[in-house]
Amino acid sequence: MTGTSGAATSSSMAVWSGSRDELELLRMTADAGKPVAMSDFVHSIHPPTFPVSAPEEDPDRLAWTGLQMGLYRASITLWENDLVQVVHPANGERPDLVEVTDSGRAALAVA
Repeated sequence: MTGTSGAATSSSMAVWSGSRDELELLRMTADAGKPVAMSDFVHSIHPPTFPVSAPEEDPDRLAWTGLQMGLYRASITLWENDLVQVVHPANGERPDLVEVTDSGRAALAVA
């Protein structure tokens, strides 16, 4: 089965066809070994490439912001495709905590 991202979620699929961000988020979530907030990985996957003092309109800052938004999109896609599941819903003090599903582990196996 493939979801909207095209990520392989069945043993009949031979290769990962999702985005690099989806794959990295899925791997990091699986490697955590416990429920995690995928948003905790955003700066690890795409660290800032500009000084903190850079103005909001700095081209590097704008490009980085786009990468960050892509990671949030990727986290939603993973959930929509049943590659991760929410095990502890957000409660106003922390975000949703997720873990990789069986489909997610199968997708990682072909990645």
